[in-house]
Parts: sequence; C-alpha cells; structure tokens
Amino acid sequence: MHEQKSEYVDYKHLQELGGLELLTASYHQKQFSKHVHEGYCIGLIEEGAQAFFRTGKLHIAPKGDIILVNADEIHTGASAVESGWSYRAIYPTPEMLNEVSRDFFNATGVTPWFPDAVIHDVGLAQQLSFLFDLLACKDNLLFKESMYISTLACLMSRYSKSRLSPQNLPETQKKILTVKELLASCPEKDHSLSDLAQLVDLSPWYFLRQFKKYTGLPPHAWLVQYRLHKARQLLKQGENIAVAAQLCGFSDQSHFNRHFKKAIGVTPLQYISSFKTT
Repeated sequence: MHEQKSEYVDYKHLQELGGLELLTASYHQKQFSKHVHEGYCIGLIEEGAQAFFRTGKLHIAPKGDIILVNADEIHTGASAVESGWSYRAIYPTPEMLNEVSRDFFNATGVTPWFPDAVIHDVGLAQQLSFLFDLLACKDNLLFKESMYISTLACLMSRYSKSRLSPQNLPETQKKILTVKELLASCPEKDHSLSDLAQLVDLSPWYFLRQFKKYTGLPPHAWLVQYRLHKARQLLKQGENIAVAAQLCGFSDQSHFNRHFKKAIGVTPLQYISSFKTT
C-alpha cells in the first residue's frame, strides 16, 4: 500500500507556450511499455534513478542527470533503484524546436536530433530545474518564454545534431517511412499487412522484418502509437473519452485506457483533468 501512495503524477498543458506539456512525476514500480511521443522528452531526474531503453540499448539516469528522447523515438521507462525515481519533463514538438533551432543549422527546416540519451551537465540541469519551477507558476509570461527559449537554445547548441535528410536514406527505408506516414494519416483504419507490403512493392515477410529493423517496432505496434497520438489530440479538443476511443480504432474503452496508461503514465480521465487545472 505504501508503494502505491508514493506514486504521483501531474500533467500540465501550458497554453501560453503553444500547449507545451509539463510532467511532474514520482514513480516506484511504474514500468512504461515501448512507446513514442509526438514531441521530444526533455527531463531532469530529481530523486532516485531511471532506467530506460532508447537508441537500441538500456540507459541509466541518476539524480541530477538530464534525459533526452527524440520525437517519434521508441523508448521505455522504469526505476533503476529500489526506491523509484522522481522527475520533471517537458515535451516540445518538432515544430517548437525547429523554430528555436533555425539559427543553428545552415539548412532551413532541419529537425534537431539528440544522439545522447543521458547528459550530465550540472549547470544546464540547474537551469532546467529553474525553468520547470517557473513554468509551474502563473503569470510572468515574458520571463517564462525567455527562459524557455534560452534553455532550449543552450541544450541544442551543446548536444543536438541535424538528422539525415530523407533524400539520403536507403530505398527500403524510404518505403518504410512511406508506410509510417500512411499509418499516421489514418490510424483508425484496420490496415492489413499484405496491403501495406503491396503498397511499397515488398513481400509481407520482408516488409515486416524491414519495418521493425528501421523503426524498432512492428507495424501493429506503431499503429497503436498513432492511435494514441490521435486520441490525445481529440481529448485536447474536448472530445468524450469513449468517442475518442471509437474514432481512433480501439475495440473498446477499456482497451484504450490500458494502452493509454501504459504509454502515457496516466489514464485518459487524468489526462483530461489536467486541462481544468491550467
């Protein structure tokens, strides 16, 4: 019972910063399934240590370290120590980072990419902690925006790189990206493996292997992620939970609730309630 009480989650949607999501959480036994976010995850471990899978291997982030997960990048999350872990994180979208980073790269529209999953940078960690404190307060919009932009700029100038453009990718990987874009555009559909493979002129077995090779998850798992993405957008727009589940292709509301909590860390109802406190 004590372990259950020690877990705490608070989600805020900062409308003054374009809907930026701010998470404050303390977990003891929570284990996140493999999932992705539309936005980047920029977090600071404040107590304990977190273990998480990213970029093909397991990483450990102790107290004081910064965790970085790129947008649309598969990752997990669990405690690395018996006492659990506490952290705060923001989830800026690629569009938000593109706006900030346009002075960092020669090419326009380049999406920043963080190769390191865990960063030990005492000064930047202190700046992030101050930013999180500031974002949780009301008013001071100009100060919030300035601190937010300067912190992201500092993070990207030190630790981000530009990603390889799609034009330079292998032909098979381009085909896989085409299918990913299709799944993202209509996640509510009940897609078949044979149809997806035929779309890019690959055999179903070869397509299945290549899809997982280049994305880290099989097509059906990516479909669930995109359904969750769409559901979150509908919930933000005020849609009813049951209706959102149906519109996104989930077989029933309990199925939707289970996937939502495993990936996001809160139930759809808790997610909706966060809008009422901002």
